[in-house]
Amino acid sequence: MDKKEKWENNMREMEKSRNKKEAEKKSELTFIFVHGLTGWGSYDLLDQAMPYWGFFGGNVINYLKEEGYDCYGASVDPYGSAWDRACELYAQLAGKVVDYGAEHCSRSHHERFGKDYSTAPLIEDFDQARLVLVGHSFGGATVRLFSELLRNGSEEERAVTAPEELSDFFKGGNEDKIFALITLAAPTNGTTAYDLYDDVTFDESTVILPRDLDIRTWPKEGNWLKNHMKKNHKTKELWDYADYDMHIDHALALNSRISTFDNIYYFSYPCSSSIRNREGHIVPDLECTAEFFLVTAFYMSFYMGATAGGLRIGEEWQSNDGLVNEISARAPFGQVSEPYVEGMPVKTGIWYVMPTVKGDHMHLMGGVTFHTSVNIRPFFVKFLDDIINLDESK
Repeated sequence: MDKKEKWENNMREMEKSRNKKEAEKKSELTFIFVHGLTGWGSYDLLDQAMPYWGFFGGNVINYLKEEGYDCYGASVDPYGSAWDRACELYAQLAGKVVDYGAEHCSRSHHERFGKDYSTAPLIEDFDQARLVLVGHSFGGATVRLFSELLRNGSEEERAVTAPEELSDFFKGGNEDKIFALITLAAPTNGTTAYDLYDDVTFDESTVILPRDLDIRTWPKEGNWLKNHMKKNHKTKELWDYADYDMHIDHALALNSRISTFDNIYYFSYPCSSSIRNREGHIVPDLECTAEFFLVTAFYMSFYMGATAGGLRIGEEWQSNDGLVNEISARAPFGQVSEPYVEGMPVKTGIWYVMPTVKGDHMHLMGGVTFHTSVNIRPFFVKFLDDIINLDESK
């Protein structure tokens, strides 16, 4: 079966699933789940064998649908920039051909148009939908930029594109489309998992590894992230990939383009699998950190330095989930935020930082290994119910 046949087969399977009788809807809100770096969603065949949202615990999105929640999992570029992924998300929701924008593509050197979702949109009625966006990891940057473009569009694209050729996404004007936005373990302010390897002042020999840990099972080079990304860079410019956006300086520059709107509810869920050892140093907890993340987790735990742009990285950055710093996953720097306390009244336009979840970067997805697998369904049911209650109480 070639790629085209696989794509068409998966579209048919999605349509069959959509037409199945589901439980009575608990709410008119539509929950859109957006995966992170190297991830996948409901348009991908892999999701049928190993669901991104749920992993070993089973497909969380299907479970939530059966329970009456209107939920869908997007499939955006696993390596693409926040911009490219936001454009793909719009096309899937609106049932359009992906348009990455004439201005953007002239600079990034890739094709302007992508896949056609007009015959297989992710949801049935985008125009009437009231959205709750849920982004895990780099999906957080994706849904935040999506919210910005959906409301304000793009001046750059409007300036170079004839009105009749301009994507509706770049026109903006959708002030009331999004009800709430939730990020899960998201590198909202970037991550030292990338920056520490670019810092020439960082002495890697200062990283103290446990004597009894079998490092033979680890990647040969600690900098597996950068090596992995090099394999996936194709012909477009390097700044149009996710790993560029996840560097701290670049993430902060992206944040300067994204608004926190006064009519949207915002919640963030940081994760950390860090503990303090007997010497008082922050290190990853081997009991809840997947082996896959250990090298990066140890390096992030010991790193202090500065970004290329001069931002000082101190001890406050050391607590991490193996890929994202806890401090980065809380809220965009400079935006209004406050810690969430159970039962407190909440308002729109404020980032509510939920209590830090104990677990590694994939904990809220159900865990990436058997060792770290958890039943994550109660977590999602509770936070979806909380969002629905917010809507009903208005």
